[in-house]
Amino acid sequence: SNGFYIVFSVLTLIAMYILLSIEYDKLYNTTYQESADLRIRTAENLSKLPLSYFSKHDISDISQTIMADIEGIEHAMSHSIPKVGGMVLFFPLISVMMLAGNVKMGLAVIIPSILSFIFIPLSKKYQVNGQNRYYDVLRKNSESFQENIEMQMEIKAYNLSKDIKDDLYKKMEDSERVHLKAEVTTILTLSISSIFSFISLAVVIFVGVNLIINKEINSLYLIGYLLAAMKIKDSLDASKEGLMEIFYLSPKIERLKEIQNQDLQEGDDYSLKKFDIDLKDVEFAYNKDAKVLNGVSFKAKQGEVTALVGASGCGKTTILKLISRLYDYDKGQILIDGKDIKEISTESLFDKVSIVFQDVVLFNQSIMENIRIGKQDASDEEVKRAAKLANCTDFIEKMDKGFDTVIGENGAELSGGERQRLSIARAFLKDAPILILDEITASLDVNNEKKIQESLNNLVKDKTVVI
Repeated sequence: SNGFYIVFSVLTLIAMYILLSIEYDKLYNTTYQESADLRIRTAENLSKLPLSYFSKHDISDISQTIMADIEGIEHAMSHSIPKVGGMVLFFPLISVMMLAGNVKMGLAVIIPSILSFIFIPLSKKYQVNGQNRYYDVLRKNSESFQENIEMQMEIKAYNLSKDIKDDLYKKMEDSERVHLKAEVTTILTLSISSIFSFISLAVVIFVGVNLIINKEINSLYLIGYLLAAMKIKDSLDASKEGLMEIFYLSPKIERLKEIQNQDLQEGDDYSLKKFDIDLKDVEFAYNKDAKVLNGVSFKAKQGEVTALVGASGCGKTTILKLISRLYDYDKGQILIDGKDIKEISTESLFDKVSIVFQDVVLFNQSIMENIRIGKQDASDEEVKRAAKLANCTDFIEKMDKGFDTVIGENGAELSGGERQRLSIARAFLKDAPILILDEITASLDVNNEKKIQESLNNLVKDKTVVI
């Protein structure tokens, strides 16, 4: 009857409006906010991980997880899940309505639609395996590209450009082959599913015409059910693509969980009052098969300079990294003010420690901002004073923009000695009670080394210094 068509149309429009409102208003806003929060939480987790984690994971791999993987999760949450969820709610509702109108016509729409959709979850294993292999190859290629960019000086010095290029071509060909296999699986699955989708329209027409011939329905019924079948087909096609994207989430989520499930360097906020450092039977290994430290014990007292002396590779730098909690030791204890540093939050500990290592890290910012990292609320005058104490003023004044000179990525515009002196200036500026120095004069000439040593004599007063 005409009343059935009117009620059917109104209920369908209401259902579509409600589902679209949920999709565009609630899910999108919630998903984008959750994605931002997820990135922040992941970054906070990374900041609390020891350096051992970063030494075992490529930086490009970590960046890929934070940016691309979370973006993939965000897209699935904001686009794919609403589509699939909408279909899960919409399909049973419209199925009941169609069966109520005419059972035979309803079944002609429903059964082929279900068959067209069921191929997607049945092929999940093959699709996920193919995509996982492709993502692994893609990430390895990304690591290679980053490494080649960072190692340009060595590549040019040893005339490796051709070998590197050939290797990259091979990796790109492997990537193309793996990607093609993954896409073929997806295309075959969607193609078979699409065939059933079109068959569903043919079945509706075939059943409808036969019912009209037998005078069980009129032509308006056929038109109504055919339009409904077309709408269901479009919605199912969108849901199929969404469901496949949801399948691909599993490796992204696993990589994210791998970061989130790491043991964090946690501890209590603690105000250190005394700064004697006491190592008791400390053991440490970068990997299980090669122990670097075995039962190391000594005490570094406040107001004294404690020098670690030994052959190259004996673990001197490792001890400094353990004291500053860049790494966590495996056994034993390291005490400051009588408290195990594993029980002290890294924020509380780092606030009392200044570190100058052999490998200086500088940012692509001005000299002023690079030194100010030592004390972020320092005035310009305090920064300049620290630079003077570290014997930086002479080379800074020769630059066109002085302290405002941008020094390039990792201080590319500076010499090794100049980079080292900026690092020392940070330590002067921070003026922390614990000072960790790792062969800081290794990159300096004799004259500069003498000047730095004179400055250090003033810096180390009343501090606990380990060098």
